[in-house]
Amino acid sequence: MSSPANRGVVYRGPGKVAVENIAFPELALGSRQCQHGVILKVLTTNICGSDQHMVRGRTTAPEGLVLGHEITGEVVECGRDVEFIKVGDVVSVPFNVACGRCRNCKRGDTHICLNVNGDRAGGAYGYVDMGGWVGGQAEYVMVPYADFQLLVFPDKEQALEKILDLTMLSDIFPTGFHGCVTAGVKPGSTVYIAGAGPVGLAAAVSAQLLGAACVIVGDMNDQRLEQARSFGCEGLDLKQDASMSDLIESVLGVPEVDCAVDAVGFEANCHGHNHAHEQPATVLNATMEITQAGGAVGIPGLYVTEDPGAESEDAKHGNISMKFGLGWAKAMSFHTGQTPAMRYQRQLMQAILHERVHIGKAVNVQTISLDDAPKGYAAFDGGAAKKFVIDPHGTLG
Repeated sequence: MSSPANRGVVYRGPGKVAVENIAFPELALGSRQCQHGVILKVLTTNICGSDQHMVRGRTTAPEGLVLGHEITGEVVECGRDVEFIKVGDVVSVPFNVACGRCRNCKRGDTHICLNVNGDRAGGAYGYVDMGGWVGGQAEYVMVPYADFQLLVFPDKEQALEKILDLTMLSDIFPTGFHGCVTAGVKPGSTVYIAGAGPVGLAAAVSAQLLGAACVIVGDMNDQRLEQARSFGCEGLDLKQDASMSDLIESVLGVPEVDCAVDAVGFEANCHGHNHAHEQPATVLNATMEITQAGGAVGIPGLYVTEDPGAESEDAKHGNISMKFGLGWAKAMSFHTGQTPAMRYQRQLMQAILHERVHIGKAVNVQTISLDDAPKGYAAFDGGAAKKFVIDPHGTLG
């Protein structure tokens, strides 16, 4: 009997993605069975800014990689050892692959699981150097360690009604929230968010949810800044020829903020008249300049160990010109690394289900078909102020 069909979004070299037939997932890890896993029918799977780093040729991602780490789906098959997840459950998949057994997972650091990647701590679906896990921009995907990893939505009908908000729980909402938590955002804080892409917008919403008094979002894309302003943020146009301190002072009356979040990462550009020139440490240096002494910077923006598309030889190997002495002199803290998404998923789900936050509206969701995924990648890369959500089975109508 032939296997069921499956299609996915495949990286085919810099600037190229294609929707192709791929293998239907099996409950297996290489040559051994994976009875703690499940197979999901993917209901929604989102295009992430970090996917764009790979597609732009700015990582060492191999051709043929099935992309996608933001996955929401319905369970269609359970392994023998799965006890608490059942067929028919609608679930959110944290983008980190995590075993739940190692010392890091046991203390809640699921972003640096020791058992899911042979090369380094931490794994993720469909991402370079993160363990080789098949991505979820597909019709079906296998998820291991299901009892530990999956967040089951309590009411299937309600979940489907709120799917365009709940789909953000797999990555960008926890990631933005983590950036704010690690930056020390509290009630009454003034916060600077670098970047008005989807993660930056999710961080801005998170800062509001945490009680920030003023959230300032900086970017060079006018449409994205307007999106940030649409839910109450102050927008800073970083194309202006002014220092970051002066720009902050124009909003707050003082040249510094309490906390800052870097939602840009290594593909950062200079500010002002030189804004077309890439300078990977721009955001890190700017946040050190404008954050209060003793303050913290949350850094959910991605930084890589190898960047073949970088302009300088140093940056090609992850070495960037950061003014670390300034941060040291100001006794600042910097919080790096992937987000332990599971740490925040349930709380943020409750905020969505109880109408405390409308994350889909804030990040300007647009649904597309699986076949239109390449167009979504192109539009995102072109600066579209949208979060593209792929609907592989036409679930959303």
